[in-house]
Amino acid sequence: MIRWLNGGRGLSREAIVGLSLVSVYLVFTALFWAYPFFWLAKLSVTQWRFFDEPTFVGVRNFVRAVQDPQFLGALWNVVRFLALYLPIAFGGALLVAFGLQHVGRGRAFVALCFLLSNVSSGVALSLVFLKIFSSTGPLNNSLYAAIGVRIPWTNEPTLAMLAIALVVAWKFVGYYGLIVYSGLLTVPRELYDAARLDHAGRWTRLVRITLPMLNPQLMMVLTFAILVAFGLFTEPYLITGGGPADSTATPQMIIYETAFRRLQPSHAATMSIIISLGSYLLVVLARRLFEKKVVIA
Repeated sequence: MIRWLNGGRGLSREAIVGLSLVSVYLVFTALFWAYPFFWLAKLSVTQWRFFDEPTFVGVRNFVRAVQDPQFLGALWNVVRFLALYLPIAFGGALLVAFGLQHVGRGRAFVALCFLLSNVSSGVALSLVFLKIFSSTGPLNNSLYAAIGVRIPWTNEPTLAMLAIALVVAWKFVGYYGLIVYSGLLTVPRELYDAARLDHAGRWTRLVRITLPMLNPQLMMVLTFAILVAFGLFTEPYLITGGGPADSTATPQMIIYETAFRRLQPSHAATMSIIISLGSYLLVVLARRLFEKKVVIA
């Protein structure tokens, strides 16, 4: 236990060692988190265009942001993306987790393979999938050869968002699956044995035992999915460019466009604060609605 005072003679030796160990982290936090945070807060209540002096404008930037139709459209695109992405992410994660349960030898290697997409470059993945989803790409060529149709993956609003959701799911679903798999390992086998004695079928065991016991892991996946949705930039920027008709434009793309192309960093800073608050509130709401305390009676 660290004693902050040593007989009235100042910091103890243990406290000095502890402060020395955390000082690097404290300096890093002050430089790369605290200072940008306060600068962002200052920008949100001022008017600045990179080269002039910031001018205080109060809440004008916030009013302007909530009245910006392009920004509001990007927020709605987050909802559309989540509606497509969450079923794919949860379904894929459960398939990966249950599949790993039936892998014998080489389970660690298979799990590592699932992580490769997660650590791969988002730019490289986007360029590969851009070719796959193109009108003359391998996917459409296979569909045309099989059933005689080509799907406009990036030219129709709903399909374009679905294409983005599939790319992002391909990147993260393996990671989500490993999170769920870690939860499966903690489920007591005795619960399944007791359920079988009561003649409970597979579906009943899944709904009444497995999924409730996996609530912490599923909530973690839901939280990560929400954060991914609000932070999405690379995939829509490279695959669709936000089109067609801004149907895949994300808040991060609008912030980038506003700050560096329109030269309105104050407006972009306000948007980023709104996005941060929105993602936080959505995570809190999701936890209030779906997070359950797992108790084995």
